[in-house]
Amino acid sequence: MDRLYRIGQAAQLLGVSASTLRRWEREGKISSHRTEGKHRLYRLSQFNISKTKKSIRDRKTVAYARVSSHDQKTDLERQKKVLEMYCASHGWKFELVTDLGSGMNYYKKGLKKLLNAILEGNIGRLVLTHKDRLLRFGAELVFALCEAREVEVVIINSGTESKFEEELAKDVLEIITVFSARLYGSRSRKNQKLLDGMQGVLKDVTSA
Repeated sequence: MDRLYRIGQAAQLLGVSASTLRRWEREGKISSHRTEGKHRLYRLSQFNISKTKKSIRDRKTVAYARVSSHDQKTDLERQKKVLEMYCASHGWKFELVTDLGSGMNYYKKGLKKLLNAILEGNIGRLVLTHKDRLLRFGAELVFALCEAREVEVVIINSGTESKFEEELAKDVLEIITVFSARLYGSRSRKNQKLLDGMQGVLKDVTSA
């Protein structure tokens, strides 16, 4: 007789989370029986258990590193070395993805590659040196996507980076450049005067 399993038991046997089983059911991929108390019960005969476990086990570990500009090449190499040593110490085989661009830029080649791989279910673990290496603002949305796709996120250093203020200043200047160009035109004297003033302010802030 095909035994019925509660959601927690079924999830453990299949190597997935309970939320994944609920999502599969919402999508019509599987079905469940309900008890009088409305608890879900699953028949494992509807699953290919060996295939499910293999797909979870074979997901990649991806280590992501980013710097904002070419003059930070040394910092990029440092990030890569930290990621390599950390993954090796845990026995993880990993793929390294790097980016050169602002933390405000959502269209970087490496970031797009990373997001596509998460959506396709090819990644099981994401490793970062710091949260801001992913994005300056909006990293929490990517982490929420990781949670939905059952991707473990590992942030090696949870504190603030030593160059945080400098990179944040560059990102703020980038935003001001875009909006001032839209308001006054990229070649207008008013636009250039505003940018020169902001550069001076940001220089004072980062050197303080």
